[in-house]
Amino acid sequence: MFLTGTFRVPPPLRYSEVKPVNLPLQQFVSIALPIMVTLVATIWLASWSQNKRFDEISNRIGELTTTFHKRIDDLRSEMNARSADLRSEMNARFADMNRRFDEVVGRLDRIEKKLDNHEERIVRLEERTSPIR
Repeated sequence: MFLTGTFRVPPPLRYSEVKPVNLPLQQFVSIALPIMVTLVATIWLASWSQNKRFDEISNRIGELTTTFHKRIDDLRSEMNARSADLRSEMNARFADMNRRFDEVVGRLDRIEKKLDNHEERIVRLEERTSPIR
């Protein structure tokens, strides 16, 4: 026997000295256990790979969502700028139309005054020349 410190370590056993393991346990350890370990490792690897894919898909969806929101914000700001330009253009057009309407109304007022003056002159002329007085 070998001495190591205070403990005695037995020498390695020879093949003839090894006790036989019961058969069902030996079959389980040699056949079923490697299959179960392989199955568990395969399932773990598949779930890890799937989770990795889900993380990649989630990141990609996040990037697309960010890009989508950025594009929506850009479109919204562009539409606001366009509507402001259109609003100012329409206000200028309405101001021009109002100015033109005011000019037309002024002309019509002057024409109305002239017609009133002509009507008064015609009435005076008729009164002067009328045989009935």
